[in-house]
Amino acid sequence: MNINCNGILVDLSTPKVMGILNVTPNSFYDGGKHKEINSIIHQVDKMLTEEADFIDIGAYSSKPSAEFVSDSEEINRLLPIINELVATFPNIILSVDTFRANVAKAAVEHGVAIVNDIAAGLLDDKMLETVAELKVPYIMMHMRGNPQTMQSLVEYDDIVKEMIFYFSERISKARSFGISDIVIDPGFGLFAKTLEQNYDVLNKLELFSTLELPLLAGVSRKSMIYKVLENTPQDALNGTTVINTIALQKGAKILRVHDVKEAVECVKLINKLNK
Repeated sequence: MNINCNGILVDLSTPKVMGILNVTPNSFYDGGKHKEINSIIHQVDKMLTEEADFIDIGAYSSKPSAEFVSDSEEINRLLPIINELVATFPNIILSVDTFRANVAKAAVEHGVAIVNDIAAGLLDDKMLETVAELKVPYIMMHMRGNPQTMQSLVEYDDIVKEMIFYFSERISKARSFGISDIVIDPGFGLFAKTLEQNYDVLNKLELFSTLELPLLAGVSRKSMIYKVLENTPQDALNGTTVINTIALQKGAKILRVHDVKEAVECVKLINKLNK
C-alpha cells in the first residue's frame, strides 16, 4: 500500500501522520495563527521534528461560515509559502488542501506532492483530469454540496452504505482519468454529517476497507469531539487522541492533525499493540 510522492514511495502499511498548516485568517481552530513566514517556518519545523510524514497546507477555510475566497487569492496565499517551505525543507512532502484544479496545478508546479480535495472532484469538473495530468496522489473526501450548504444535506437512509457507494463512483471516475494513487477521507465533522452520524461512521469505519484503498481520518479538535465533551477546540486534544486511536484500530492509515507529537505517539503505541 504505497503512494508515490515526488518520486518517494511512501509505505502506508504503517500509519502516517499529516500535520495541518492553515494559512487562512479564519480556520475554526488556528485561523490567523500563522500569518508571518517566520511563524510558519517555525511551526513546520516543529511538526517535522515531531515526525510528521506530510504537511497539508490550506488557504481556504471549509468551515460553514467561512467567507468566499477567489482562486487567485487562494493561489497568492499559497505559493510564497510553498516556495519558502520547499527551499527551507528540501525533503518535505507537501499536500495542498484545495477543491480547485487551477490551485492544485499551481501548487504542484511549485513542489507540492499530493492533492487533498474535500469535494472529490465534484466542485470543479477539471480536478480529476488535472490530478491525472500532474501524476500525484489524490485524497478524495466525502461531502455533499459545498461548505456553505453542506450542513443542510444530512438526510441518509444508511450513511455508511451511501458513503461507500459515493466513494465507489468517485474512485471509478478518478481511475477513468488515470489516477492511480488514491486515498479516501470519510469527511468527519460538519461535512454533511450530524454529530450522531459522525459516530456512526466512526463505529463502522472498518467497512471502508472493502474499497481496498488507504483511509485518512481527520478528526483533529473538531466539533464531533468538543460538543460531546462540552468544551472547546482549544481543550479537545485529549478527545482527539482518543478518537485517533479508535480510527487507527479500525484501519486508518493517515491521521490528519494539528498536534503531531500526540498523533505520532498514537501510531507508535498501536504499532506496538499490533506486533
